[in-house]
Amino acid sequence: MSLVLLPASLGELWAMLGDEPGCAVFAGGTDLLVRKRAGFAHGEPLVCLDRIPELREIHESDGLLRIGAGITHTACSASPLVNKHAPVLALALCRIGSPQVRNMGTIGGNICTASPAGDSLPALHILNAEVVLRSRKSKRVLPIADFIRGPGKTDLRPGEILVEVRIPSAVDFQVQHFEKVGQRNAQAIAVVSLAALVRLNRRGIVEEARLALGSVGPTVVRPREAEEALAGRRLSLTALRQAAELVRSAVSPIDDIRATAAYRKEVAGNLLLRLAVL
Repeated sequence: MSLVLLPASLGELWAMLGDEPGCAVFAGGTDLLVRKRAGFAHGEPLVCLDRIPELREIHESDGLLRIGAGITHTACSASPLVNKHAPVLALALCRIGSPQVRNMGTIGGNICTASPAGDSLPALHILNAEVVLRSRKSKRVLPIADFIRGPGKTDLRPGEILVEVRIPSAVDFQVQHFEKVGQRNAQAIAVVSLAALVRLNRRGIVEEARLALGSVGPTVVRPREAEEALAGRRLSLTALRQAAELVRSAVSPIDDIRATAAYRKEVAGNLLLRLAVL
């Protein structure tokens, strides 16, 4: 049985991290505790961030939506601020695991796990999210694309935790879409996922398209050529089919127990076609 420490403030946390440099930090525990039980995670004692109020706030300031890293998926997806400024993120969070997992798991945990199949990650990439990292003596801010380095790998340094996610408002994107394909309709790990933001002008012409795909590479893939191909055109099936081919060319999936690489590549393009019926 592991000893679990429960700091009630960031001040208490820094003191604990100083006293216990070999500890393992977690919030909801939906990933760490499973891996620890399987013998794949190390670190003692465990330090739980669940009782630190600073990590459980959502607010708006300086033109940015600020989401505490300890906010659960359920709370975040239900937030009026998140649904106003980043509906695509709310959609993605609603597709994570089961209700029990969404009630325990946190947005900070989903980011730090850095799984290629992490459901929040494609949405955070197209929202140009930044992560705020703090330690006892330092604070730094990184774009999420720079923070996640590969499967299970981040730029988190010893003694640091992720405290906040910053997101510029995406309220001017009329089309906000997230969809994933798994091996079943619910509680499935994504075989392929797509997050999309599209801003249209008054004539229905695409001014800007942002696309991001999960589970088709070591990290989230932004198919830039497909984004550029949609700009200046109507969101027609013809335009989407042409962009879908560019999406398939941009991804580099692998074969694994959930799907073949060829299937993932085909579905990655097909998911884009959904935008024609929105």
